[in-house]
Amino acid sequence: MMERNRRAVILLDLIEQLRDNLSWCGETHIQKATYFLQEMMQVPLGFEFILYKHGPFSFDLADEITAMRADNLLKVQPQPYPYRPSILPGKASESLMKRFPKTLKKFRPYIAFVAEKLGGKKVNDLERLATALYVILENESDSNVQSQAQRVHKLKPHIPIEEAIEAVKTVDEFLKESKVILQA
Repeated sequence: MMERNRRAVILLDLIEQLRDNLSWCGETHIQKATYFLQEMMQVPLGFEFILYKHGPFSFDLADEITAMRADNLLKVQPQPYPYRPSILPGKASESLMKRFPKTLKKFRPYIAFVAEKLGGKKVNDLERLATALYVILENESDSNVQSQAQRVHKLKPHIPIEEAIEAVKTVDEFLKESKVILQA
């Protein structure tokens, strides 16, 4: 697992890049984007994710976000009802990010890829996509889109099979594209 300050720098950069890609950066966006960054892009953040109410979720990451708020690395910005608050870089974030240029340089292509793919997505899209990634990684020997979509639907019955199929196909494309970036 990566040292805490380096991990914080990666999360801060992810939040900034999500915002640059039209995300309002609620906790769900950060949770799902971090899941993709760690699991698809193989960034060793060390968060443990479980399949939870709205797809993969890390209680460790939720705790880290709270700790980063306490350290003034993150701040919360209220949003109009019915939206939850945005999470933004805080007062202390800029000085921390300046201390770790090598970490940023090393992981920025991976962060940029995830932010580009997920930044503009709505919460329900993120749930479908993250659950599809969870299913694909859970059983990598099964590359059948239909059976993967059935598994997504079984885990999340409120996701119609057609939307599950689309999510699996989209994540398959993400995975193909990510291989090019990972090999660069």
